[in-house]
Amino acid sequence: MSTETDEPTPATTPAAPPPATTIEVNGIAPIPDDERSASPLDLFRLIFGGANTFATVVLGTFPIVFGLSFWQGVASILIGLLAGAALLAPMALFGARNGTNNAVSSSAHLGVHGRVVGSFLSLLTALAFFSISVWSSGDMLIGAAHRAIKVPENDLSLAAGYGLFAVLVLAVCIYGFRFMLLVNKVAVVATTVLFVLGIIAFAGDFDAGYQGTATGELFWPAFVGAILIVMSNPVSFGAFLGDWSRYIPRATPPRQLMGAAFGAQLATLVPFLFGLTTATIVATAEPELFAAGNYAGGLLAISPGWFMLPVCAIAVIGGLSTGTTSLYGTGLDFSSVFPRFNRVQATTFIGVFAIAFIFVGRFAIDVVTSISTFAVLIVVCTAPWMVVMMIGWYTRRGWYDSDSLQVFNRRQRGGRYWFAHGWNWRAMGAWLVSAGIGLMFVNLPGQFVGWLGDHANGIDLSIPVSLGLAAVLYLAALRVFPEPADAFGPEGPRLVPAGPAANHPIVGD
Repeated sequence: MSTETDEPTPATTPAAPPPATTIEVNGIAPIPDDERSASPLDLFRLIFGGANTFATVVLGTFPIVFGLSFWQGVASILIGLLAGAALLAPMALFGARNGTNNAVSSSAHLGVHGRVVGSFLSLLTALAFFSISVWSSGDMLIGAAHRAIKVPENDLSLAAGYGLFAVLVLAVCIYGFRFMLLVNKVAVVATTVLFVLGIIAFAGDFDAGYQGTATGELFWPAFVGAILIVMSNPVSFGAFLGDWSRYIPRATPPRQLMGAAFGAQLATLVPFLFGLTTATIVATAEPELFAAGNYAGGLLAISPGWFMLPVCAIAVIGGLSTGTTSLYGTGLDFSSVFPRFNRVQATTFIGVFAIAFIFVGRFAIDVVTSISTFAVLIVVCTAPWMVVMMIGWYTRRGWYDSDSLQVFNRRQRGGRYWFAHGWNWRAMGAWLVSAGIGLMFVNLPGQFVGWLGDHANGIDLSIPVSLGLAAVLYLAALRVFPEPADAFGPEGPRLVPAGPAANHPIVGD
């Protein structure tokens, strides 16, 4: 087995980063210290850029869709963002510490084979949010172009819009981290400015006194549901933060990493509040479109003519930044699950598959509405996985053996994180039970209602239940069935006991 103590290495001066147009060659192996030239500010840009889009704007409309008033909607957005950002922030630590993505880091807690859970969640999340991004941005682009310059609004033009976004996103992801960072540096500033222009465009029609329809016994289900919809946005980034923070120097203080992730989510108040405020206007001025769930059409109908160009720009820039942050990490992780592919080949394969899904899902089997429900279900499963990771970090004192983390990628066996044939049933059991019961509490009327979802007065308790259960079950398992002593660092475990050393040697190619 590995005898590496993996003590933090002395700080080194990173080499000058390669040009953004140089194709990234690094795969899932730890990024060398001298190549870690990114900063917490770069992490902020990537997270904020990936969420500062029309997809987030649409999430911001849900409080009004659920029947809340404007100020109730503001409260639900603030609570959801604060809770989601607090849950997300620690997930930024793993990449900088281990130089690899969060799915690989999860080997330390779910086991050498159990890490495929993170890869699976990452793949499903990327597929869902990449599709939502392309569809929402494509619809807005073609809708705005139709109104501004009479571009036909039909399946052919929509297919062209989707194809434009999808191919651009795939090209950026193939070039890799540096080019994606460049795109998001532009997107953060440009899209924010365009949303501010939107505030000017709609200021005259906005009424902060907008009253909702969710009163009496309907209020709490609507309020909690809106909070969880907002909270799902930051949680959806949990599997991806290591993809970007792995380029940040190992010695970076944890508070800076967590601050970047937390601050980036708070900054998404811009698109969330844009969606909230414009939803009140659409609901008042275009009630038929609003009742039919056509927020995009309603927004275009109430927009002044001069705002059509900014709408197109938001669609293009926002769709590009969200799509790249979703697709990049999944291609990266796919290269570790199937080592015969390098990062570029894996990204191309996943990208082509995702593009095919976008077209089939939109034009052949019409899953546009159900994909949003699918995204919520994935988030319910991702939240307890994040809790397991965070508790694992705390009990391990942030100590990891980088060599043992790579056992799965090298098709070996053994190491500190082998546990029982590559599975840590303590973490796996806590995740499976928590995710399963959380799904039973999902309550999305007309879309998906779990077995227990209609037993809580209409309130969706899925995420709170899955989070709480994961914390209780995993900690209980660690105390009743201690993990092997060699899974911990020189200082031993924190909060939980350690069992006898397992002494699994690393064997294989």
